[in-house]
Formats: sequence, structure tokens, C-alpha cells
Amino acid sequence: MTVYFIGAGPGAPDLITVRGLRLIEKCPVCLYAGSLVPAEIVEAAPDDALVMDTAPMHLDAIIEEIGKAHEKGLDVARVHSGDPAIYGATAEQMRRLDDMGIDYEVVPGVPAFAAAAAKLKTELTLPEIAQTVIITRTGMKASSMPPGEQLEILGQSGATLAIHLSIRNLVYVRESLEPYYGKDCPVVIAYRATWPDELYIRTTLEGMKDAVREAKITRTALIMVGPVFGNAEFRDSDLYNPDYAHVLRNKGKKKKLVAQS
Repeated sequence: MTVYFIGAGPGAPDLITVRGLRLIEKCPVCLYAGSLVPAEIVEAAPDDALVMDTAPMHLDAIIEEIGKAHEKGLDVARVHSGDPAIYGATAEQMRRLDDMGIDYEVVPGVPAFAAAAAKLKTELTLPEIAQTVIITRTGMKASSMPPGEQLEILGQSGATLAIHLSIRNLVYVRESLEPYYGKDCPVVIAYRATWPDELYIRTTLEGMKDAVREAKITRTALIMVGPVFGNAEFRDSDLYNPDYAHVLRNKGKKKKLVAQS
């Protein structure tokens, strides 16, 4: 018996991986986060499968259901939104399963920030503009930030930021980042990326609070900050530069091979 932690992707049903979907199709037990996982994905479970929405359940209840499946030798598809490695609350479940001696595997999924970038047709890393992407959140009532991970510190990097779970903390976001990015720095608010009601608001650090208020967005939104979201002037990458040689395109080596032949 195995528990499969499956990343369902950001919202669009066809963005789940082939591996993840095939596991859902064969597992006799499917536990899914109903508030964020599309119904179409779990509808792929076998007709006689036990399918449960875990949104109203606490950790002990979820583990209890997994324990019941383990006693019966039934594989479990534990379906989470996005990618299980990012704000998935999977680590505490895995810890419980370790204590219980239950095997599990993790199937990655498309994270929301990658899906949003695709929708925006934006590369998050541009030569000499930004070569780092920071995935973070801000401290709220449910969870504080570890020392050294506050936006006031991360913002000093000037990196592209994907700020989760912080749409109600926009005043703090602006005050923390404005000294490093400037009030006119481009911001994208990605609401329910890839869902049918998705919305992308292009704004700035200065204007994002008013824009979010006007759109009446209060949850399920990602804040993306950085010059890559504007009309940044950047040079071409050396990756496809004909004058740049690397291990797969080494001009000197090719010339030597031609001479020897």
C-alpha cells in the first residue's frame, strides 16, 4: 500500500501531470483538497473509489482515513493543489506516515507562479534584469515568518518575487519593497491562475492596493513583483548566441574534428 501525494496543478484540469492523473485513475481511495482542486481531476478516480474532500477535515481525521486504507491494503491518491513542495502542508502528513510505517511517494505538479508566468507570456529570469526567483509569503495570524525571511530582507535582492498567501497584506508588501524596487515597479496580481474565472491585474507597487480593492479580490491570489513584468530592456541570452561556444556547441572542437577527418 502506498500513499501518493499528487500535485494537481494550479487549476486547469489538463495541467496535472500524466503520472498524477494515472495514479488517480487507479487508486481506490482519493483524498483531495476540494477548495483548490478542480472536480474534473478527482472525477477520474475509479467508479467504486472512496473520494473525500479534505477541506473541512483536520489533520488527525485525514490521517485516520489513510490508516483505514492502509489496514485494507488500498493505495491512496492524496491530491493537493499546485505542487506539493510549496505551501502544501504535506510535510506534517509525511511525518505521521513515517511514524506509522506507511509508504508514500510524491508526484510534482505545476506551481501557480509558473502557470501565471505562462499565461502572462513572461520569462521570470531575464539576462541582467533578474536571474533569481524568490517564492515566499508574508507573516499572518496563522503563521509567522522565520528570522531572515521577511520581505524587508528578501527585497534587497531585487529578484523576481512570487508572494503567496498575502493578498490581505498589501500595505506591508508595499512598505517593505518600495525602498528597493521603487513605487513604479511592475506588479501582477494573479487571481485563480488557469481557473475559468482567472484574472490578471497589471499594476505597480504604488497602485496595487487600489487595484485589488476595485477588483474585490480577497483570497486565492498571487502577488508577483519585479521589473521582468514591465517593458524591461534586456540583451539576448548567450544560450543561442552563435559566437558563444559550450559543451554542445564547441566551435573549436568541431574545427579540430573536421581537420582530423
